[in-house]
Amino acid sequence: MAVWDKLWGLLFLLAGAVGQTVIYPFTSTCAVRGSTVTLPCTFTPLKSFSDGQREVPLKIVRVLWCQNNVFCLRPAPSVWDTDSKTSDPRYQYLGDMKTNCTLQIRDVQQRDNATFRFRMEADNPKGHFTNMIGVTVRVDDGSKMRIISSSDDKKLSRGETVTLLCASVCTFHQLEVTWFKDGHALSETGPSLLLCSLNAEDSGSYTCALKTNMETVSEPYSLQVEAGNLDKLTVVRLVLFSAHMLLIVTVASIIIKRTCCLQVRSRLAEETRETASRRH
Repeated sequence: MAVWDKLWGLLFLLAGAVGQTVIYPFTSTCAVRGSTVTLPCTFTPLKSFSDGQREVPLKIVRVLWCQNNVFCLRPAPSVWDTDSKTSDPRYQYLGDMKTNCTLQIRDVQQRDNATFRFRMEADNPKGHFTNMIGVTVRVDDGSKMRIISSSDDKKLSRGETVTLLCASVCTFHQLEVTWFKDGHALSETGPSLLLCSLNAEDSGSYTCALKTNMETVSEPYSLQVEAGNLDKLTVVRLVLFSAHMLLIVTVASIIIKRTCCLQVRSRLAEETRETASRRH
């Protein structure tokens, strides 16, 4: 008898699902403990239904996400519910009451290793619907972060640019991390660390870890910046600058020399005149 009751309940839910949908772009995802994961979701509610005589409009009055429950029916606890004011603050509903049902889970914990489902309820049971497929979240609780470099060579030349990416076995999206250089924390918190116009001060050992879980600290990534060769344009500029400075110094020397000679000749001429005037 219990089997038939469940079957009739399922048929009732499916009957009410005509014209309404809940779509999850992906039905499974992986998240590192302490990270943030977003479960994209869109829904199309039933606009109205016919009671045999007229078309009755419907309005969505409640939306919720539940965990490990096929239909999200009471008394099953929900992780987020418009009717509840005691939802876990780690769960943030980024959607609305119209078409968007996206859920975000912050500071992912091991208890989030579950299947999450979305349910909408209207002002009439005809508009109630739950997508039974749901989204399964797999929580990775023990993996270390790893650093991926945009350059295959760990020895880079002065003036070059390199990007270091802090990633997990699951993803590098939506990760808040702490970067370290030689054991000292840096100000950057995003998964990407951009190092532009490298110089000797950028050389060192880099590590990263989830901001909320320092146990995930990565293996050190050693970066060495070497004095690189000057490019052709820089060489040409230096040659032209040197030639220009040499020309200026040469011209200045000639002018100074001529000025000194004129001054000496003038002084000798004056002394000659004074000597001649004394004799007379």
